[in-house]
Order: sequence, then C-alpha cells, then structure tokens
Amino acid sequence: MNSAHKQVALGYISAVHGIKGWVKVHSWTSPMEAIFKYQPWLLGEDRMPVKIIDGRKQGKGLAALLPGYDDRDQAITLVGQQIFVGRDQLPPTEEGKYYWSDLEGLEVRTTDGEVLGQVVRMMETGANDVMVLRGDRERLVPFIQGQYVKRVDLEAGLIVVDWDPDF
Repeated sequence: MNSAHKQVALGYISAVHGIKGWVKVHSWTSPMEAIFKYQPWLLGEDRMPVKIIDGRKQGKGLAALLPGYDDRDQAITLVGQQIFVGRDQLPPTEEGKYYWSDLEGLEVRTTDGEVLGQVVRMMETGANDVMVLRGDRERLVPFIQGQYVKRVDLEAGLIVVDWDPDF
C-alpha cells in the first residue's frame, strides 16, 4: 500500500463531555495530547476531515471540541468513531523504530524462509510489543529487535524473525 494514502488510527472518541458538544478522546499517541498536533482528523467510516476547534487535557484524559457539534445530542453521534490521520502527517521515525501501522500487513518469515503469516495487528503487553500474525493459524511473536526480529524491510513488505514455526 502506498504510504502517501495510508491512514493511521491515533485514538477514538470515547464519550461526550458536558453539554456544549465537547467529547472525550482516548489517544494512543505518546504523550497522549500529541493527538491534537495532527490535523485534520479523519473521522468515521467516510473519513471526513475535521479540524478541531479546541483540545485540552481534562483530568486524566483529553477533551476536544469539533466544528458543527454544539451540544451533547450532536456530540453523542461521534462516540465510538476512530480518529485517523494521513500517514504522511506523522514525523519520520528514527532508524530501527516503526509505526505499528507500517508493520501491519507485512509478511513474516522465519530465518529459514518459512512463511508464518501476515501481521494483522500489534499489541502492547507492558513488557514489549507483540505482533499478532495470521497464517495457517494465529501466532503471537514478540517484536523484540535483535532477539526475535532479525530484519524489517518495509520496501519489500517483509519481517524476518528467528522463531520456531511450531510455537
């Protein structure tokens, strides 16, 4: 997939906040308020571009005000919608660092060339990130570079791992 047209989910709208159209935002960015830097947001199934009016830290979470949503009844229609941005809006990664969205869809093979499957999603476990692979069956492979992940080739769409296919 051409990365120029690729979209990345940065979070979602989790609830309404108050009565004036504000919504609570669950962000996957680090730090969480970085989600406000990437504009416009692409919302809903049709990925409608929306430039937020205001965004702020609210207690332990975030709140945002979007144009055209002036009260709670209008804002409730946004709840559950994922917040996407264009991949090209994100800063380049450092050498050896990857956005999860760039890894999703890549083929994973063992160092012996055996295909284990495709990365269908990434998971955070606390200890390390884990690739969820779908092939002949589902596999969970820790994304630990050097130890298990031997090579990531975004151009070739390939990740090479040192991993026992029976595991």
